[in-house]
Amino acid sequence: MDPEIVNIPFYKRPGFLASIIVLVLFMVYYSIMLMIGPVKKLNLIHSEYGFKQDEKNPVDEKILTDSAYLKLFREKVFLQSSTAMAASDSICLTINLRDSSASLQISGVTVHSTDIKNRNVSSILQRENDFAILNMLSTPYTITSDYSTIKKEPLMIKMAPKDTSEYTPDIIPDTADFEPVNFILELENGLRIYVYQDEELRTGDGIRRFGFDLWDRIKTAVSAVIKVVIFRVPEYHPYIKIRINRADAKIIYRAVPYHGLVTVCI
Repeated sequence: MDPEIVNIPFYKRPGFLASIIVLVLFMVYYSIMLMIGPVKKLNLIHSEYGFKQDEKNPVDEKILTDSAYLKLFREKVFLQSSTAMAASDSICLTINLRDSSASLQISGVTVHSTDIKNRNVSSILQRENDFAILNMLSTPYTITSDYSTIKKEPLMIKMAPKDTSEYTPDIIPDTADFEPVNFILELENGLRIYVYQDEELRTGDGIRRFGFDLWDRIKTAVSAVIKVVIFRVPEYHPYIKIRINRADAKIIYRAVPYHGLVTVCI
């Protein structure tokens, strides 16, 4: 007599249960590593930019929590960073969260400015009464990379006419006038600045903005998973996300050079 064959549901099979347990453990491990990232970044900022006592002229560290002192110190670091940036002869960008403005400057002179319509700042940068965070922003930072939905320097290929009779003026529309303007600037200190156009001028602009942000999140997640798999804490990038007028966003992205300087005031 043939032995009776028992069909075990797939969710009760040992292999399936083991896979679920491994997946749950990995998700817990992944979540813990992600939570360690911001803490590690904050500790690094404190060790590099935190208050260092002068043995010859000791200062009472209680002053570092005084609101009046921190207000003056915030103004000082902003002026210090702006002055250092003014020494550059190229166009520079200033993100001022205190008065909700983004401006282009040349040698300290503002040549273009726009209002920030909306903003979202990472929790680390919201510690505006933290001496180390303010001190970190006391110098301008160089843009190390950027990613955008439009070309930074639009190119036009033109065939030279044989003679003047074949010459016709160029009437080529700028394709960026039809594309949504969203871009990301990554600074040398790891800070990322996200700039999105505020308006939805055409059908699908909101979806394209969502897709742009989603693609960045996917890249960040993939990088984090790779780090976690090799038992390394994923690098945390503090961020500033702002929305401004579309025309101003295009002007700022194309005006700031590839390795331009950025000053941030929080």
